[in-house]
Amino acid sequence: MMSPTGISRRQALKLTGSAVGGAALLAGCGSGLAAPVTSGDVTLDFWTHDEGYETFFRDGIPDADAATDFRYTLDATRAGAQDLVTKLLAQAVAGRGKPDVIGIEIGQFARLQRGDLAERLLYDWTDRVAGLGDDLIAARRAPYTKDGKLYALDSDTPMVVYYQREDLFSQYRLPTDVGSWEELAQVGAQAAQQHGVALGVLAAGSDLGQIVQGFQMLLLQRGGAFFDADENLVLDSPEAVETLQFVVDGLKDGWITTVNDFYGASVQAGLKSGKIAGMWMASWYSAFGLKPNVPEQAGAWRLRALPAWSAGGFATAAAGGTGFAATVDQSGTEAAAEFIASTWITPEGQVRRFQELTYLPTLRSVFDSPELEVADDYFGGQQVIDVYRSIVDDVPDYYQSPDSSILNDVLSGHLVSAYRGDESPAQAIRGAAEDFANQAGR
Repeated sequence: MMSPTGISRRQALKLTGSAVGGAALLAGCGSGLAAPVTSGDVTLDFWTHDEGYETFFRDGIPDADAATDFRYTLDATRAGAQDLVTKLLAQAVAGRGKPDVIGIEIGQFARLQRGDLAERLLYDWTDRVAGLGDDLIAARRAPYTKDGKLYALDSDTPMVVYYQREDLFSQYRLPTDVGSWEELAQVGAQAAQQHGVALGVLAAGSDLGQIVQGFQMLLLQRGGAFFDADENLVLDSPEAVETLQFVVDGLKDGWITTVNDFYGASVQAGLKSGKIAGMWMASWYSAFGLKPNVPEQAGAWRLRALPAWSAGGFATAAAGGTGFAATVDQSGTEAAAEFIASTWITPEGQVRRFQELTYLPTLRSVFDSPELEVADDYFGGQQVIDVYRSIVDDVPDYYQSPDSSILNDVLSGHLVSAYRGDESPAQAIRGAAEDFANQAGR
């Protein structure tokens, strides 16, 4: 069967898997549109990879009904994050079956940065959110921005913090308030030698994204980056070499350990045995990593701001996120945009999102809401929002490229090579940059 663009369905699916040639494939799509729905009953096709998002938006229907001229029903589809974007591209080529609302995991948005895919497929939020000004945190706009236009609204400000076992730190008489990474490395080396515990964790298994993410969190905090705002690779930098050298030294000294991944059996074993007493991870790790893996350790953990880099950098970094987008050229495009706007970026919606999903606001003003001051029993009754309030004004921007997946592939291998001592940090960073240039044609 031929698509409206004159290529076969099989060809279209093959190409949309990586979005190569996507702009050309979409030429001519969008004809024969139904009349836009401007009010009244509307059913939105809603695509997400996470049940929690579906529940949140369903529960928000009364708010959307009250705030708009529409009465909403959601027809939800759940699939893997990668599959959702692949299906979106395939349906766009076919000229039918696109969702009205789609949650795009941050790494998958990079696929829509190729050519003018984002512009052709997604609603432009730029003017609509202009009135929010700096209240909409810039660091959470950047990952979903292409050519100065914002195409999705993030679910979270997933700041990276340091998680530590307060009971083990007390037992081993480790200071809980070290000011710098260099100090923590000294403390950690002694703890590893004397007690056999690790104060940092990196992934080194088969999940390439997790291998890269563990390093990237530290690099972003140090002030380095993978790409700049113009999608140019800037990995090969003094900051990257310094950060990787720090990690390699930590592995040699034993205070950083490796696991297959951040969620499975190997990290669970380290946590349960008390061999892992601390780690740097994003805010969402408490809900998706610690609490599910070691619920019996409730009350033993605390979180704090990351130690600082002596040579400079930021207070934190951001890792992960999912941007919700409306698609264009649909009869329900405006209804979808109204729905997202009235549930996702209102102060009330962001408070509810924190309370129900534990995701941090993307509106700076909401961080000051007393409704976020909830004692977390897992962290010994700690008011965790206090930690995030103290660092939210120093979150670096995070930029992507249409070729981000290529960098993940090549960098992960060089990182593991450096961890094993097969390459120096400088060789690993330079090698990753050269391999990227060769494969991406840059």
